[in-house]
Amino acid sequence: MNIRIEWAYRTPKGTETFFRSDEMPAAQAVLLAEDIERTGRVRSLQFVDRFDSTWTLKELKGYIKGIETEPHNIEVYFDGGFDKETNRAGFGCVIYYEQNGKSYRLRQNAPSAELISNNEAEYAALYLCVQELELLNVHHLPVRFIGDSKVVINQMSGEWPALEADLSKWADRIDQKIKDLGIQPEYELVPRKSNAEADRLATQALNGIEISGTLELTADEKKDK
Repeated sequence: MNIRIEWAYRTPKGTETFFRSDEMPAAQAVLLAEDIERTGRVRSLQFVDRFDSTWTLKELKGYIKGIETEPHNIEVYFDGGFDKETNRAGFGCVIYYEQNGKSYRLRQNAPSAELISNNEAEYAALYLCVQELELLNVHHLPVRFIGDSKVVINQMSGEWPALEADLSKWADRIDQKIKDLGIQPEYELVPRKSNAEADRLATQALNGIEISGTLELTADEKKDK
């Protein structure tokens, strides 16, 4: 979870001002906040997450300790492909997460012969990702969902209405599953080249190659993802 620090500062002569940091990982924010408080000149200090919820230092420390053994800092990449000639679809899902001080990458794909469009395949790929999050026991955490489908990203984020009945059903199903898991979703649209791994998985599914597995990442692999 990324978070920013907001604090009121008082000089020895009583002059006060207010500071707001850039967003940073929660663990880094705690370290900086503790250092700021050691100055003895902090009148008030709080943390604010991307959903404008506020946290005290004690609450944030408790949160970090509580999620150490569970998947957290989660980024999800999804992509769907559709072949008009065969009416077959393929879904790609890549999930990056941390757990017990280590970083992991989960990859999963799946084929389908029950869809009718590329947009529906994109939605089905996102639904596959949410199912994988449920299997990972991800709950009550912020999650970034990243894809190259303008339709899915803009509709799921509320920027565009979902007017087509088939797509609206997928959006409602995903929203309900996310709500049941207590996930706080953030949707990010990226260029196709930035979604290459999920795209490759979707293509492999279309070609009958099924991929499933979880890999622990090295420091270099984590940096290059």
